[in-house]
Amino acid sequence: MELTDKIKLIPHQPGVYQYYDKHGEIIYVGKAKDLRKRVNSYFVKKKHESRKTDILVKRIVDIQFIVVETEQDALLLENNLIKKYQPKYNVMLKDDKTYPWIVIKNERFPRVITTRKPVKDGSLYFGPYTSGRMMHTLLDLIKQLFPLRTCNYALSKEQIERGKLKVCLEYHIGNCMGPCEDKQTEEEYQEYIQEIKHLIKGNANQAKEYLQKMMRKYAEELAFEKAQLVKDKIALLENYQSKSTVVSPYLTNIDVISIVSDPKTGFVNYMKVVNGAIVQSFTMELRKKMEEDDQELLELGLVELRQRFESTSQEVLVPFKLDIPKEDIKWVVPKIGDKKKLLEFSEKNAKYYMLDKHKQEKLVDPERHSKRILEQMKKDLRLTELPKHIECFDNSNIQGTNPVSACVVFKDAKPSKKDYRHFNIKTVEGPDDYASMTEAVYRRYKRMLDENQALPQLLVIDGGKGQLGAALEALEQLDLRGKLPVIGIAKRLEEIYFPGDSLPLYLDKRSESLKVIQFMRNEAHRFGITHHRNKRSKGAITSELANIKGVGEQTITDLMRTFKSVKRMREASLEELSKVVPAARAKLVFEYLKG
Repeated sequence: MELTDKIKLIPHQPGVYQYYDKHGEIIYVGKAKDLRKRVNSYFVKKKHESRKTDILVKRIVDIQFIVVETEQDALLLENNLIKKYQPKYNVMLKDDKTYPWIVIKNERFPRVITTRKPVKDGSLYFGPYTSGRMMHTLLDLIKQLFPLRTCNYALSKEQIERGKLKVCLEYHIGNCMGPCEDKQTEEEYQEYIQEIKHLIKGNANQAKEYLQKMMRKYAEELAFEKAQLVKDKIALLENYQSKSTVVSPYLTNIDVISIVSDPKTGFVNYMKVVNGAIVQSFTMELRKKMEEDDQELLELGLVELRQRFESTSQEVLVPFKLDIPKEDIKWVVPKIGDKKKLLEFSEKNAKYYMLDKHKQEKLVDPERHSKRILEQMKKDLRLTELPKHIECFDNSNIQGTNPVSACVVFKDAKPSKKDYRHFNIKTVEGPDDYASMTEAVYRRYKRMLDENQALPQLLVIDGGKGQLGAALEALEQLDLRGKLPVIGIAKRLEEIYFPGDSLPLYLDKRSESLKVIQFMRNEAHRFGITHHRNKRSKGAITSELANIKGVGEQTITDLMRTFKSVKRMREASLEELSKVVPAARAKLVFEYLKG
């Protein structure tokens, strides 16, 4: 595939992009808030400001990308990958280039400080922080909320009991409660530390409740300036993202494996985490031969990928339990925390890779793309054959006037507009959607049966149980119930209803099956509304011209066919009108419209 086509498939998401040369080596790594826009910017210019960039672009033969949640994550991941691969066209990063962390020290009456070098001393580390400003804002907030010690004293019981330590200026100005002179208990101090942990971990609700309580207290005391300061801190806290899912000091050397699949292929994503940082992300395709399930595919892919990347990790994060008897490896199915976030991150990249492949397939092999979607629909909707021909019905009326029904037709999961049909409802009085649906469905399939046309493999009704029941009534009259698969789709929660089943089916919001059904429903609505507007417009015009004495229906039809609207008739001369209808009638219309 050409690079220009590949760029069109890159998502508008934050992430990191990697450029490869003809030898398969990474020559450049970059980060972006919007991956597609950033990558595209390299190729839209004929000449760049830097000659080095021109040379880089000429050497790019492939592009890979990794999607992340935030710009901060992209910055951290870019940093890790540049250090690992040292691409030719990147500015080299020194090994000691690190980001700051917040530390709750492992000591009696713990201090809360910052560091750039995490060590395994039992302390709690939070971060890293790509924005020093945000980190210091948080530390400042902690300092204002909780009077903690900042001294370097070793506050052992013996030292305090011996009275060798004295309070400092921080105590006298209210920034410390004086634990060095036993003026604060260890239990009370630990309560502060617990609140600080919640705050740093991003437990916004608990932190916000605390701040709101403080703000109300200041307001009741008429200390409005202090209350406003706390309100500003609440706003800062709401916009704050406390930690990155890309790096964690507690995740040493582990592998992360996840899988997503479609009816024909499994996509296995492998991520390598070294010293707490992601340094590798790769997705492999596995073609299904015998309808293998995700577990079988993942077990095959896992062994292959660990061998390919020479992994020696003793811990592997997986989405479900595996049947691989290896005593030296710990298989972990994470439920919460950083490990769970890493697994979700891996799954997200596998999904983007799969969607990217589907888009490429649509461009290169549209037939195969359509067949894959139809096979997925067959599986999701419990059909006995591929729904190559699908029809969808929707009603349209405004306050009961000019009721119409629309029928749109999809063939091979694509609109077949020449087969669209609309129905002017004839037998229903007033706004009765159910009766209108019954009439439209009956007329459609009565005619198809009379003309020996092939029936669709699926009928979609826009609406819930009521609309579905109305359609089934029509099929019953035609002896087609049970012979023509039919479903209803309700708008509110996108429930799929089946005949005789009281519980709806909920498809994944990203499911291609649901997207096709939604597209059909929207097309039917658009087609019906357009026809309904035209009908009302035509009705209004016809009624206006019908007021002209001596002008009949045929005259109105002839004029409308030529001029299309009353406005154009009004602008026309008597001679122009006379060319379409007899002179006497043209004169009546001309005088009426000009009068």
